[in-house]
Amino acid sequence: MRDNMTPALLAAALLTMALASPAPAGASEPLRPILDQKSLSLALANELATAALDACRAKGRTAVIAVLDRGGNLVALRRGDDVGPHNTAAAQRKAFTALSTKTRTGLLAERARTDPTSQNLNTIGELLLLGGGVPVLADGQVIGAVGVAGAGGAANDEACAVEAIEARLPGSTDKQ
Repeated sequence: MRDNMTPALLAAALLTMALASPAPAGASEPLRPILDQKSLSLALANELATAALDACRAKGRTAVIAVLDRGGNLVALRRGDDVGPHNTAAAQRKAFTALSTKTRTGLLAERARTDPTSQNLNTIGELLLLGGGVPVLADGQVIGAVGVAGAGGAANDEACAVEAIEARLPGSTDKQ
């Protein structure tokens, strides 16, 4: 019985030492097994979607609004009347692009046109490099994204998204 306990005690001792070890050289803070992250709530997602649709209506436009959480999950979707069905997928892809790159999609589209090192972004099928996707920030963390499509062009789409985010979370867009 004593021989069977020795490997178990050794494993327990090694595990204890590993967990108590200092952070690797160059690390700014110790490794933590649990992350503290802000999340986009259903209530906020619905508010953002409604505010974006209202912003588009104020411009005499209608659109589809998609709001994703930090994990890329669709949390809210609003579709205005008489919007083409392709705009639903476009709004979701714009939001996904903004979320995954942490950048407004209008800026990404511009970079892909003008910067040779960014042109390869067009080859990633999941990304949609058209203006209208905007990340949502809380305390410097990307907690989600709003995608707008069908409001009469990329500039209108992005303006509706930015206006909605700024109305609900002032100072929480990336300012780019």
